[in-house]
This record gives sequence, C-alpha cells and structure tokens, in this order.
Amino acid sequence: MRRVRGLIDLVFHLVDETSHLVERTNGEVVERWARRLTPIRALERSVGVVADVQTSIAGGVCRSVRLINGVTRWSVNAVADVAEAGADRTAGADDVEPARLRYLDRLQASLNGFWGDYLGRANPRLDLGLTLRHLGRPLPAKPDPLAGAYPCPTSKICVFVHGLASTESSWSLFSKAHYGDPDVTFGTRLRDELGFTPMYVRYNSGRPISENGRALAVLLTEVMQAFPVPLEEIALVGHSMGGLVARSAAYSAHRSEEPWLSHLRHVACIGTPHGGAPLEKAARWLAGTLEGVDAAGARVPAAILATRSAGIQDLGYSHTADDEWFGDDPDEVSGDARRRVAHVDGVGYHFLAATIAGGPGHPIGRHVGDWLVPLSSASGRGPGSGSRSAFASGTVFPDMNHFDIVNHPEVYCVLRDLLAT
Repeated sequence: MRRVRGLIDLVFHLVDETSHLVERTNGEVVERWARRLTPIRALERSVGVVADVQTSIAGGVCRSVRLINGVTRWSVNAVADVAEAGADRTAGADDVEPARLRYLDRLQASLNGFWGDYLGRANPRLDLGLTLRHLGRPLPAKPDPLAGAYPCPTSKICVFVHGLASTESSWSLFSKAHYGDPDVTFGTRLRDELGFTPMYVRYNSGRPISENGRALAVLLTEVMQAFPVPLEEIALVGHSMGGLVARSAAYSAHRSEEPWLSHLRHVACIGTPHGGAPLEKAARWLAGTLEGVDAAGARVPAAILATRSAGIQDLGYSHTADDEWFGDDPDEVSGDARRRVAHVDGVGYHFLAATIAGGPGHPIGRHVGDWLVPLSSASGRGPGSGSRSAFASGTVFPDMNHFDIVNHPEVYCVLRDLLAT
C-alpha cells in the first residue's frame, strides 16, 4: 500500500510538472513569434496585445489544471489514508500475491533507476534506499533477523549487487533455462561448492553511485557486527552499475576505515562500464545540443532528458567517488572528472566481460561489446585508465549479451575459480 501511495503521488506530480512545461514552452513560442514581428512598427502594439492575451489564456488554463489536480490529489489521498489504515489492520505483507509483489518490485526499481534521486528527495514511499534482501523481503542487519534468514551461516559471505533499474531477482535471469531450476543462481552454487553465504542487496540505483557505495560500506559493517558467526572472508560481486557500487564501497570503506575491509578478498565486476557507458554519453551530447538550439520545440526533449537520475548521469564517466561528480555539469560532453580511484591494496579485482560476436579480437565484439558496454570499458582499459586501478584478472565471454552474462554457467565457472583463490 505504501508503494501504491507513492505511485499516486508520482502521477499527480507528473501532471503538475507537465503543465509547467507546457506553460513555459507556450511562453517561449509566443515570445519568439512576438520578437520577430515587433520590429514592424505598424504591428508593434497589436503584437504586444495578442501576445499578452495568448500568454494569459495559456497560463490560465495551466493554472486551472494544477488547481484541479491539487484538489483531486487531496481527495484521493484522503480516501487512500482510510484504505491504508484498514489494510494495515487486516493484512500483512505475506498476504500479497507473490506475482503482484514482483511486478511492483520491478516497477519501483525502474522508477528508482530513472528518477531515483528525485524520489529520494520528494517521494520516500518509492525510494528503495539500500537494504539487504532475503527471499524478496527486507532483511535488517541485526542479529535475530540474520540468524533467522541464515540458519547455517558460514564465515564467508558473498554480497551480490544488481545493476541499474533492477532488483536482486536479476541474479535469477535464465535460471530455469540454464539449470532447470529457477532457484539456482551464482549465490546458491557458491554456497554449495565454496561455502559462501550469499547475501543480496537492493538499492535505489538512481542515486549517485558514490552515495550507494558509501551506504553499502556502512551496511557491511552492520552485517559484520550482527552476523551469527565471525566473518573471515568477504567477496563483492556486482553486475553492470553494481560493479561500480561495489568498487565505490571498497573505496569508501578504505577512506572511513570500516572494519570489514580487512576481510575483503575479491571484487568481481560483471559487465561493468568502468570506462563509461556510451548510451549516457550520447544522452549528454543530445541534451547539450538541444539546449543550444534556439527553438522552443528543442527545449521540451532537453527538459525531459534533464530529469534522468544522478545514477544514470554517473554512468557517463563511471564516477565512483563524490569529488568526481560534485559540481559537475551532467550534460558536459567532455566532463570526465574521474580521479582514477585506486583499488584497495590486498584485494583482488576482476572483470568479466562479454561480446555479442566472437572473441575479444573480433571487430564487432570489440567495439559493440555486450550491446550496452564496450569491451574497452568493461575491461577498464579505455582512455585514461591507469595502473592504480588495473584489474588483477579478467575474462571475456564470446557470443553473450549484457544480460546473458549475469547468470550463465560458463561465467559462474570462472567466478567460482576466482573466489576460490
């Protein structure tokens, strides 16, 4: 019910913002039209009157829309307050159908991915924050919940961090096809073969990557202090953006001297754009180009592009530390402020990349990569990559795309061998 309320608030907010955008666009169109005709002395007065009337009418309509929207919003929220109170008294989370929960989870994760920084500020009902998850439910990092979730804990944990606009369920992609069992994942196989206790994180992927990395670093300290048995080994495994969050967490833990860092042995990044994501770079270029076009029609798509989340903007140059993005113009095409954040000494960093065609030497595979991440970016060997952040090992998987690689048996075998060392 909390998420439904959040969706209701988001819809009403979008109506308000759309009316403001329409009003601004209309004003720009009228202003440009009037500016062209005003130099004609015979039309100067008439143009001014017509422009004022047009602006007043459009402004009045938009203000009326916002007024009606506000009244409707108040009425709907009043009814929803009553419904939510009744639902709280009569039903618990376990009463909701699993299929419905999965759809809500995916919708919420998508909204967080594209507008998560806004949701964090203005719509906390939809903000995922950053939490542990077990069987799809939030898992507090406290002794009793952890003991209940892991009745047979081991001294080794492997923490899985999903990618943009996803949830921890992404680690189950194609499980049925690959293993004949939808519940088999990298985590369950590492548990059975290497004795790792798998743990899953769900987070607001629209927040800055460095914020999520810092939150993960703090969470792992809480996990270490509350885990049923003393921890001896920690591994972080991230897919896509999740690999950047894992790297950021290790860096943040190093700077703040989090106690779990001494137990961190491996950081494995699967399909992670260490050198930046081409789609976000293209969005930066398009937004900057549209902003420079002196036409009202160009401002609408530019305004829409400007609403993309901080997490997406970070992917342009894979920012993993606060000072890489703070004060940055998100639409500056050449805004590469990466500090080449060093890897933590004593930790093995590994990349696992994919190409859609052939091996790493194939021209299509080399440039296109896994469709979303080029091979040079996934391997951390793109322009500006330094030796301080070089990977200890890396493997390229041919004939796979960005989502195949997240749960493929061949990828698992390499990951298992890496974590076994």
